[in-house]
Amino acid sequence: MEQNGSDKPAFMSNSGATSTSNLAGRVFMPSELRFAAMPPLALYIHLPWCVRKCPYCDFNSHLAPQSQLREVAIQLEPKAVQSEHGFADSLPIELQRRYLNALVADLDQQLPKIWGRKLYSIFIGGGTPSLFAPELIDELLAAVRARFGMPQTGEITMEANPGTFEQARFEGFRKAGVNRLSIGVQSFSDSHLKALGRVHNSEQAIAAVRSAVALFDEVNIDLMYALPHQNVEQALADVAQAVALNSTHLSLYQLTMEPNTLFAAKPPPLPDDDTLVDIEEAVHKAAKQSGFEHYEISAFSKPGHRSQHNLNYWGFGDYLGVGAGAHAKISYSNRIERENRHRNPMAYMEEMEGAAQPLEVRTLAVKELPFEFMLNALRLVDGAPESWFVERCGRPLSDLQKPLNAALSKGLIEAQPGLFKPTELGFRFLNDVQQLFLVG
Repeated sequence: MEQNGSDKPAFMSNSGATSTSNLAGRVFMPSELRFAAMPPLALYIHLPWCVRKCPYCDFNSHLAPQSQLREVAIQLEPKAVQSEHGFADSLPIELQRRYLNALVADLDQQLPKIWGRKLYSIFIGGGTPSLFAPELIDELLAAVRARFGMPQTGEITMEANPGTFEQARFEGFRKAGVNRLSIGVQSFSDSHLKALGRVHNSEQAIAAVRSAVALFDEVNIDLMYALPHQNVEQALADVAQAVALNSTHLSLYQLTMEPNTLFAAKPPPLPDDDTLVDIEEAVHKAAKQSGFEHYEISAFSKPGHRSQHNLNYWGFGDYLGVGAGAHAKISYSNRIERENRHRNPMAYMEEMEGAAQPLEVRTLAVKELPFEFMLNALRLVDGAPESWFVERCGRPLSDLQKPLNAALSKGLIEAQPGLFKPTELGFRFLNDVQQLFLVG
C-alpha cells in the first residue's frame, strides 16, 4: 500500500495518534516509554484450591486437603455425598484464614507501586473461590476497599463451581459485595460432565445458575464445546439451556489439550476438524440469535453487560495480582513490568508470613510491546482503538508500521482508520496475525 509520508501505515488516522497530544509528534528514543496517564488498574485475587483437578485444566489449582477423603466417599455413596453441602466443606477453615492473612500481607506490599491510582475492577478467580466461606470473602473485600476504595466500574466478580453450590453460601457472597458471579458449568449434559471430570451434575448446575441469577446483577456461564463425542445438536442444547436460565453473559470455549494436563497425556476422542468448525459456528450463531453480542472471540453478553475486568485485560490495561501463582502487569513512568508469584500455595503463605516478596519481576523490552499489546487487543470483535497502543504502551504508532503493513497485505487486518481489527480471515487465523508482531 502507498505510504503517506507520516512514518505510519497509510490506514492509520492522525486522530488516533493525537488523542494523546502531548506524545504525538515527539521523537522517541529507542528504549523510551512516555505515558500521558497511567492505564486503568484492576485487581486479580487467586484462590488456588479445588475439590478435584479437572483433566483439561492447566491453571494453578491444587487439590483441597480434605478432597481425597471425599473422593473415596463419592465412590461409595455418590448421591449421598453430592447432596450433602455440595462439597462446600472441603477446605479447612484454618487454611482459609491463613491464606486470607497472606493475601492481605500481599496487598500491603503492593500499595507503594500504585499509590494514588484508582482501582478499576476486582476479579476473584481460582481454583474454586466458592470453596471459601462467605465471611472470609467479606473480610477479603473489606481489606481491599480499605486500601483501594470501591472499583470505579463497581464490578466485583467471583468464580464459582456448581459443585460447591449452597443457597446460603451464594447469599453470603452477595452480601460481601460480590455483584458478578462467573459459574464454571462447562456443560449441562451429565455424560459430558463426567467425561470432563467435573464434580457436579446437570441438576446442580441448573440450580446454581438459577440461584445466581436471582441474587446477582451479572451472571456469566462458562461453557465448553467440541467435547469428547459431542455433536452439533448436543453443543446447541448446552447453549439453549444457558440462554433459558437468563444469564447476562456467556463464555464459550473450545476444549483444547493443554500441556501438562491429564488430557494432554491421554487425549480423549474429540470431534474431527469439520465437526469442530460446524459446532463452533452453530454455538456462536445460537448465542447471537438469542440476543447476546459477540464482543470477544470467546465472550458474548447481553447489551450493557460486558465484563469490564476482562475488557481491561484485552485492552492492555494494568492489573495487580495477589495470591499463589498470580500474575500482574504494572506500568511505571519509564517501564512496564510483569510479575509472577510462586505457584505453590504453602510456599506462598510461608513467604508472605516471613514478609518476603515471592515475586519474579521482568521488565518488558520495547520490542516486545507490539506483540504483548496485540496478543489480546486483536481478540476484540469490534476492534481496538489505535490510540490504546500510544496510551498503554507509551510508544509511537510507528513501532507497528512493518507488522501492520504485512497483515494488511495478507488481508488479515481491515484498512479501517483509527482501529486495529482483524478481517474475517484474520480472526480465523488469529495466531498467525499475532505472530506478525513478534520482533526477533
